Amino acid sequence: METILKTYLFLMLSLLSFAAKTQTLSQTIRGKVVDQVTQIPMPGATVMVLNTDPLLGEITNELGEFKIPAVPIGSQTLRVSFVGYKDIILPNIQVNSGKEVVLQIALEEDITQIQEFVVTATDKDRTINEMVVVSGRTFSVEEARKFAAAVNDPGRMAISFSGVVGTDDGNNTISVRGNSPNGLLWRMEGIDIPNPNHFVNPGSSGGGVSILSSQLLANSDFLTGAFAAEYGNALSGVFDLNLRKGNNENQEFTVQAGFLGLDLAAEGPIAKNYRGSYLVNYRYSTLSLLSKLGLPLGDFVTNFQDLSFNVYLPTGKKSSISLFGFGGLSDQKSNAESDSLIWESEGDRYSSKFLSNTGAVGIKYSTTLNQSNFLQTTLLASGNTIGDQGSRLDNEYFNEDRYDEKFSNSKITFSSVLNSKLSARSSLRSGIYLNQLYYTLYQENYDKDVKRLVKNIDSDGSTQSIQAFSQWNYRATDRLTVNLGLHYLQLLLNNSNSLEPRASISYELDEKQRLSFGYGLHSQVQPLGTYFAEKEISGQITLPNHDLDLSKSHHFVLGYDRSLNPLLRLKIETYYQHLFQIPIKEGADQTYSIINQEWSFATDPLINKGYGKNYGVEMTLEQFTHNNLYFLLSTSLYNSQYKTQENVWRNTRFNGNLNVTFTGEKEFELRKNRTLGINIRGIYGGGLRTTPILLDESIQKGETVLDDSKAFEEQNPAYFRTDLRLSLKRNKEKSTRIWALDIQNATNRKNIYGRYYEPMDSEIKTSYQAPLIPILSYRVEF
Repeated sequence: METILKTYLFLMLSLLSFAAKTQTLSQTIRGKVVDQVTQIPMPGATVMVLNTDPLLGEITNELGEFKIPAVPIGSQTLRVSFVGYKDIILPNIQVNSGKEVVLQIALEEDITQIQEFVVTATDKDRTINEMVVVSGRTFSVEEARKFAAAVNDPGRMAISFSGVVGTDDGNNTISVRGNSPNGLLWRMEGIDIPNPNHFVNPGSSGGGVSILSSQLLANSDFLTGAFAAEYGNALSGVFDLNLRKGNNENQEFTVQAGFLGLDLAAEGPIAKNYRGSYLVNYRYSTLSLLSKLGLPLGDFVTNFQDLSFNVYLPTGKKSSISLFGFGGLSDQKSNAESDSLIWESEGDRYSSKFLSNTGAVGIKYSTTLNQSNFLQTTLLASGNTIGDQGSRLDNEYFNEDRYDEKFSNSKITFSSVLNSKLSARSSLRSGIYLNQLYYTLYQENYDKDVKRLVKNIDSDGSTQSIQAFSQWNYRATDRLTVNLGLHYLQLLLNNSNSLEPRASISYELDEKQRLSFGYGLHSQVQPLGTYFAEKEISGQITLPNHDLDLSKSHHFVLGYDRSLNPLLRLKIETYYQHLFQIPIKEGADQTYSIINQEWSFATDPLINKGYGKNYGVEMTLEQFTHNNLYFLLSTSLYNSQYKTQENVWRNTRFNGNLNVTFTGEKEFELRKNRTLGINIRGIYGGGLRTTPILLDESIQKGETVLDDSKAFEEQNPAYFRTDLRLSLKRNKEKSTRIWALDIQNATNRKNIYGRYYEPMDSEIKTSYQAPLIPILSYRVEF
């Protein structure tokens, strides 16, 4: 390990030592300017590249398009203006020689036209979705690529944000404001999608590696509470992902190779003199390289591959069709040690086979009906399959089956959303989502009492769900904005439903300060397998959870934003969430609540009589890139508790109470069009909560037995992790090349993950989070 790191650093320093005269390189910036609400092209808009000599700029044509050639490489700032609209400044646009910069710029209509208003795109709390005014921020592809140890993964990047805590270093699962990770919603192109990760556990929202390549992502939104009315079936957070269009004028390619595998991307025009484009990315990986470096990944054979694409097909000046999708295959296998003399732990006796396959394919039709109405209709087919089998060698080397799971879900979703500009001050967005769900769910676990597999879930069928929403945006004055809306969710499996009011207000005290408030009632369907847990009563198989209601939560958020200077922003939010109708086990002595479930399906009988509460305050201090320096300081103080019928408020598993994250980047411009990047991320947080282990009972049963009467009364020690990224970028005349080394847990700190009973030693042992993990990559854009 040490030899590899030293070799990489020596290579970097050797490359930097070459002294050569800097060559002036340039690239084209082009794109399209549209109205924020109706998406109507805006001919005659002025686009300028600031701080260039001579000043570079262009006027958009009749299609709202512009093209500015010969823009010097490096960080550039654009200013876009149009009569009757607020000017917008787009800073820190990274211009490289390998690829053109293609932008989609939306302008907001100026309701006063008395004085000039300028919107600066460094206001990342102002999301792409203009209906979101609290607990949201925009994240860019550059952030996903540059954040230390994020490895182009939205989930791993998000742990730099306030209110977000990673629950396991080995995957990208996150807890938002103390909520269970399974309360997270994933969306793409305005429609819900299945969990877009490899190595996914049933009922979870994260996984080992993201299926989605950063090659396809455009700037997107991440939301942490009091969601706008268009978002439903989520309690904790939302990833609202947008896809970028491929280059419709020139063929461009990206090749990346590294410890995580080979990544290939291509984009270009569909045909000559046609504005359509394609963008496709394929990745194949095996983690065997990391194992050969000596990393403790276990004796697993692990592979994954994925494909994602976006095809844009204009059908006229006012309409277009998009074909988009992704698919990922992942599997993991391990074999038991066949010689009992080398058995050191219970895990050495186990063999396992795991697979996780996920995909979605959609077609979207977008059209401008008239000057005031924009319609978007999407049809999506999606699905996922998770299989997991395990067996154990007994003392006579007989292989006993210990568990067998197969969960398959598929869904056909139809959505239609209408955006209407009622006036310069007012707009309305309304839509409907219709889901046809198909499922095959099967689970068996070993029962030591009967010494065989016992079936917990066995169901095959279909059901439907309906979601509808309407939300109104009203700019009462140039400083006051009001959003009002309703969301409706119904699961036809048992006709559970929820009508949910949403509201938010944003008031600008002056040019530097803004107050915001948001409220929402939110609900979520239970993990599907939970509805089909089986229980035998008098020889009859029953489904005690079939009629479970939706889990619900009231969200309240109060926020304050202040621009300390043009490049430094302070944001403070305080929140309270009241959760109710949470499934729990019945009984005054029961402490189980689904609120603590990170993945898997609950198979015990449950009732909707549990409660939860999350409250806290978050502070974000962010300096936007200036002189090649960027930093983000995120601090969260919070409390997360739950209550069952024992009528005692207990800590949830995810109640760490404190989380502080510092993320920083500094770039150094070197000779010969080279740029050295140093990125660092430090994370400090309270440990996750745990339940004590009963040693005597564990020895008697030969497995971990928890003291549920003291649920989550213990806490892991404080968590601390430092991530590092070193990169060397070189721009050549027609290509950009980047060497990068990401190191997760650079100090190799042993953070405790949890404790378990080890039958081989009859002791309680400690498991740890991931050690130092280096990810080396080489990327070429041309």
